[in-house]
Amino acid sequence: MQNKIVVIHFNISDRLRAHLNYGLESIPFEIYTGKETLHQRKVLIVCELNHLGYDMQLLQWLSEYIKKGNTFEGCTGAVIVKSDSELYTKSFAQDVILHCNANGMAFIGHSVVEIVSDYQNFITWKKIESLELEDICNKQCRHLIERLRDEIHLSCEHMLALHASSYKTSNTLGLWHLVKERLIESGLNPEEIHIENGTVVDCKGCKFQTCMYFGEHHSCFYGGVMVEEVLPAIEKSDVIFWVCPNYNDTVSANLLAVINRLTVLYRQMSFHNKHFYAVIVSGNSGSDSVAKQLIGALNINKGFFLPPQFTIMAIANEPLKVLELKDIRKRAEDMAKKISSFCHNN
Repeated sequence: MQNKIVVIHFNISDRLRAHLNYGLESIPFEIYTGKETLHQRKVLIVCELNHLGYDMQLLQWLSEYIKKGNTFEGCTGAVIVKSDSELYTKSFAQDVILHCNANGMAFIGHSVVEIVSDYQNFITWKKIESLELEDICNKQCRHLIERLRDEIHLSCEHMLALHASSYKTSNTLGLWHLVKERLIESGLNPEEIHIENGTVVDCKGCKFQTCMYFGEHHSCFYGGVMVEEVLPAIEKSDVIFWVCPNYNDTVSANLLAVINRLTVLYRQMSFHNKHFYAVIVSGNSGSDSVAKQLIGALNINKGFFLPPQFTIMAIANEPLKVLELKDIRKRAEDMAKKISSFCHNN
């Protein structure tokens, strides 16, 4: 992979350009012309949102690029997104990441710098940075670009799958087991933890100092199976599979509680060298909503690396009906092959 970063942007403002130039100072880069195919490159996507929360030129280019059958094979990406309001930056970034990822692009952990009106989202950083908000933004842009430039070394030695589903009726768990069987055949053997109802209490939002204190002791104020089993398993794992049925276009409550409770571990370690996959089944539609929620929570917020084509999605609305879907075993086998190939090449 070439170390020179490819920067993609269309018609950005002078202010956003100034932040971009600050971040790129002394970093080898080239501006994308909009024509060539991107393979095996480090890619920085820079977005300037309109009043409805879209960068229409970027979306038009992305649509045309994908329609032509082009992929982002071997690419690793990051995003800088600016809005003139306090809204839309994360939702637009999630959309862009999902589309690029589905077509082969991986994303570094903490893959997005968001710039909202008056830099309000950087106010919390002033607690630890004696800088003006605009300068904090500059620093965040530079840190993002430096991390994109640097090589990332990933391991697949320890794999973990988390689910909260019924063994007898769950379509999502049935699809996961199709993938798992193929992974085992390739020499990979994920551990599996069932998050049973009522065993994981959701995060109550302790004070920062409280969370830090318990984190230093590898614990949490609320204890339980999360501390005894789940957090230690996540800490030692290199790869985590999230087995997520679509509940009202969101992650199920038990798994969402696990994500929320990750904060105590997040305070003590970086997740940049951990990566994750997802198996998502919907009764009707909306699997992409769950995928984007996972991207936002785990890649953008918590900093897990997002491997290319991280999710397999399906629709099934009767118990274990997913196993009868056309080509579902082929799709599960293809996902397992991609995971195995990515692991063996990293």
